[in-house]
Amino acid sequence: MSWASDDRQYVSLCDGFGSSLMRADPKGMFNSRLLSIIGTPHDAAFNDIPGYPELFRPLGPLVTSSENVPRYYNFGTLALDDHIYQFLSTPNHDFNESGARFVGAKLIFSPDNGRTWKNQNKTTSVVWESWEQRSRQTMVFFQEDNDTFALLSILQMGRNYEHNQDGYVYVYAPNGSTEGSMNELVMFRVQKARLLHRESYEYFAGLDSRGNPKWSPEISARVPSHVFPRGWVNTKKHPYAWQPSIAYNAPLGLYMMTTWGMGTAPDGFWFGKPSYLGFWIASEPWGPWLQIYEETQWLPGGDPSALAFQPQIAPKWIAADGKSFWLVWSDFQQRDEPTWKRYIDDHAKERRRNQIGHDALVRAAVMQRKHMPFYAFNVQRVDFIFS
Repeated sequence: MSWASDDRQYVSLCDGFGSSLMRADPKGMFNSRLLSIIGTPHDAAFNDIPGYPELFRPLGPLVTSSENVPRYYNFGTLALDDHIYQFLSTPNHDFNESGARFVGAKLIFSPDNGRTWKNQNKTTSVVWESWEQRSRQTMVFFQEDNDTFALLSILQMGRNYEHNQDGYVYVYAPNGSTEGSMNELVMFRVQKARLLHRESYEYFAGLDSRGNPKWSPEISARVPSHVFPRGWVNTKKHPYAWQPSIAYNAPLGLYMMTTWGMGTAPDGFWFGKPSYLGFWIASEPWGPWLQIYEETQWLPGGDPSALAFQPQIAPKWIAADGKSFWLVWSDFQQRDEPTWKRYIDDHAKERRRNQIGHDALVRAAVMQRKHMPFYAFNVQRVDFIFS
């Protein structure tokens, strides 16, 4: 999520239909989409960004994995000076194949608050490169050491990044895709005007003897700025954990970070138990980070079935006195699993018959909401307690 100069918050939608999209001309389940939010947590209104390049999972005839549309997830978003920048994470191959993991990121941007979009090299008509076309020439990060910088998050600093004083954008990511690396937080900074230029990125390389940060142009010189607890990275399905949300709390003069660890099943499969949730604060973007809250069974609202994930600090919804903010998250829990599986089987048959039309898409969206009711935009207020 990011707070733009036009006072709207922009939020990334990954893997879903979106209620506003279903009123238009649905073509499938969107893999990545961008929505704008107007209003407060109590009366938030969501709107589609029609100029956003389409990237959806086809619900037409079945195709093989190699023919399928490559996956890109628009996690890292920044609204800055009427521009919107997005880092889109991409895996090594289809998630239905074994050994799938995030291995890189594509960078796209809009120069006009979402009306038109361009590739990183400023060419128009965003290209969703196929599996074979992705490389270090077409991606901003690709197959780096241990898959570092494949899941990116951007520091949020108020409306239009207004609280930033040093002219740098700060970007964070897990240091890899395995236990021992995914729970390490690495980061880089880049001057605002150079965000599209990988050669201008400076990687956090630790602290000097005076406690000042060291920055290196070499990605190999990176040093974790924080290490999260072990035991919260899945080994089955694609590894997915510890991607943070970081925002500056201007009234308190503090950087706030929240992130989550995957609740893994005994066999290493994802979403096998409730997730880990933590909050940290720091006086600088690079830390040191002080943990102020921890849940080893994250159960929003006391829901014992919760499989919550991807907590986000809504940058516009930080209180004027800084003493509270609103947290956004999604929940992977599924209800009536046998019924849901029967529906998937029936839907697959329709796909084989090439009979996917508007009505089938609407049914798909309704069924998703019925059987995954909290796979959505959930919010709750978080208050600081001072002593």
